[in-house]
Amino acid sequence: MAVQPISCIYCGQSDQNVPLLLFQYQGKQYWICPQHLPILIHKPVQLADKLPGLELIIPFGDHS
Repeated sequence: MAVQPISCIYCGQSDQNVPLLLFQYQGKQYWICPQHLPILIHKPVQLADKLPGLELIIPFGDHS
């Protein structure tokens, strides 16, 4: 099994360049940088290509 590099799931920056935050989704661990954390919080559908099934999340309220 290949080891996943520690990098932001959105922009690909490594932990050598920016601080990264760890989160878990469907039993797997992912990393995201603070700059892109608001996307995970407010517009998670933008990560659907990287996190399968995320497009099924129904947004709560209007965060636009």
